[in-house]
Amino acid sequence: MKLYSAPMSSSPYRVRIALHLKGVAFETVTVRLREQEQYEAAYRRINPQARVPSLELDDGTILTQSVAIIDYLELAHPEPPVFPSDPVARARALAVALAISSEIQPLNNTSVLNYLRDQLGQDQPARQAWYAHWIRTGLAAVERLIDGGHYCFGREPTIADICLVPQVFNARRYHVDISDFPKIVAVDAVATANPAFAKARPEVQPGVP
Repeated sequence: MKLYSAPMSSSPYRVRIALHLKGVAFETVTVRLREQEQYEAAYRRINPQARVPSLELDDGTILTQSVAIIDYLELAHPEPPVFPSDPVARARALAVALAISSEIQPLNNTSVLNYLRDQLGQDQPARQAWYAHWIRTGLAAVERLIDGGHYCFGREPTIADICLVPQVFNARRYHVDISDFPKIVAVDAVATANPAFAKARPEVQPGVP
């Protein structure tokens, strides 16, 4: 299978973690977002939303949206599970994942930041203030939602950790201080020591200078 990915984007980062956790072999096809490759006709035929990630299955089927792709992987490759089997635990883990993937990250993705710059005339300090506000507001809530102590919920990684680690990476990448979220910082340290998370890190991906 092929993963259409961008090294620094948090959405494909999530899928890379899930693929590595489950030991699923895949080929990476790098989509260069800064060069606007996602808007080219060839990629729009793969993903009409012009976003990453896209996962091409062996039969040519294309899946999009990171959480939907991870849900597919959970059903197609159930071991090890990344969604808890207990209904309440599953709902709690998924709530954290969606808080990040549906509320924090969309407000700070490249298209939003470019719109603030190009259409609304916001300078770099204003864009940085926007980014930091939504990151910190969202992660402050996540800090209260997770149990911590090891991974977000218990001794094994779940969909919550898969979404949290890329968001922490981006917060640090954009110099947003999260040191006052001790549970998040501790979970990130545990997760990034896991080889599957380490192999998914942006700096070790194809296409990184």
